[in-house]
Amino acid sequence: MSEEKKTASVNRAKAYQLVLFPMNNGATNVYYILTMNFIAYYANGVLGLALMFATTMVTVMRLFDAVTDPIIGALIDRTSTKFGKFRPYMVLGNVIMIVSSLLLYFGARIVPDGMMWLRYVCFVLFYALYVIGYTFQTACTRSGQTCLTNDPNQRPLFTIFNTVASLIGMGLVQFLAPILGEKLGGYNSAAFFDVLIPLAIVVSALLTVLAVIGIWEKDRPEFFGVGGRQEKVPLREYVAILKANKELQRLMVAGAGCKLAFSIATNMTVLCMLYGAMMNNYSGLYLPMMILGYVFSVPFFLLTVRTSQKHGQKASLVRYTALALVMYVGVLVLLLFWKQGNPAFNLSLTPINIYSILFIIFFGVGYGAYYATADMPIPMVADCSDYETYRSGRYIPGIMGTLFSLVDKLVSSLGSTIVGAAVAMIGIHTLPDGNTPYAEGMHGVVIVLFCIVPMLAWIATLIAMKGYSLTGARMKEIQAVNAVRKDGISKGMTLEESMETWKDIEDVPEEFRQK
Repeated sequence: MSEEKKTASVNRAKAYQLVLFPMNNGATNVYYILTMNFIAYYANGVLGLALMFATTMVTVMRLFDAVTDPIIGALIDRTSTKFGKFRPYMVLGNVIMIVSSLLLYFGARIVPDGMMWLRYVCFVLFYALYVIGYTFQTACTRSGQTCLTNDPNQRPLFTIFNTVASLIGMGLVQFLAPILGEKLGGYNSAAFFDVLIPLAIVVSALLTVLAVIGIWEKDRPEFFGVGGRQEKVPLREYVAILKANKELQRLMVAGAGCKLAFSIATNMTVLCMLYGAMMNNYSGLYLPMMILGYVFSVPFFLLTVRTSQKHGQKASLVRYTALALVMYVGVLVLLLFWKQGNPAFNLSLTPINIYSILFIIFFGVGYGAYYATADMPIPMVADCSDYETYRSGRYIPGIMGTLFSLVDKLVSSLGSTIVGAAVAMIGIHTLPDGNTPYAEGMHGVVIVLFCIVPMLAWIATLIAMKGYSLTGARMKEIQAVNAVRKDGISKGMTLEESMETWKDIEDVPEEFRQK
């Protein structure tokens, strides 16, 4: 059989498509980092809303985001326009986030102090509008990649390009925030948001344009599942789909664990308490340690891609999550030894000491390992979607992606509330920033939030992945079965006939099998 026939059984993306489409995640992560790290500062410091209300609303809206996910996922699966299935939601979602951000960060503060009740109402309504736009666009990251490529050697590359996109969007905000905060009066100042919000809007819009270009040629029916038809799955069947797809269940646990670890360990309030209040050098530690973490991440991104291509994405996720867990045991021990006012047990880069060297090694390797795997469950959702097509014959990437993000958001939504509650428990009524002095109880809070919670999340990830069956070899078999079924349907067979004819890899002709 010819090489052309073998190639036809696999949907591969062009290099620029693999690079550009993940920019969709970068575009939404710009807003994600704003809400997770800074919106509580805005609500509490600029609007004057109560601290616990501000931090709790982050969780409430994240829950609302999770609830809207399945609805929007079903809409995506039923959509077929001249502009494609995914591109309309990417563009519309970004436009909604632009409008809602302008209303939330600039419109709400126009309400006079004497009408504080109206500020609360506006904050909730504008925040809810933002969530709808965010869900529109972010749902396409997980579902759109199914039509981009099904090549097991290409899908792991989505993780690395996705992270690059996140660094451009989310990383840019994280990098500039402390600089702007120091120059403009801190994270609680209106001037800080006057600069940050317009910057975020522009960056996110540009990344969205690039993502639309990346998926343009693939957003067509011939790349949708095995039959190219639009699925209309009633919402009541979601539970049945989730119950039948055990692999998606396990991935939900793993993805939620990774996201919870990331959202809490990198929370701005936690880092302000660690580098500012405890180590007494926020401006001298935050950016250098963030850059250090990114530098350590580079070799791990290369290692995760190599491991995923050779052994599958499960093997890569398990291996490097376990390494992060081991390294953070060292970080935990070092933080337990920390003593206020004792330079021998204090993190310092100038001058550097043994404590700092050990901290850099354990933190750098641990951060590099888990940062490289933090978004790995995203391309694994595409595997679960292809598995659902293999299992039931249905192409429902919108539903599969939003079922995953439903649990992912439910769990990660706890991040800001956990941080806010922990801060309130030690008697602090304003979220700490880089200038907040050390207060009794911060040491214990940082140990729990910076180390113990992420470690527990990683343990949950490793347990969930133990029974996950979609290894690299298994995915090649699934793709081969899907490919031969698609070929049969294109020649006049019904979906049911093709599924009955080719049930497993043993039934598949040699030319459709991936080497």
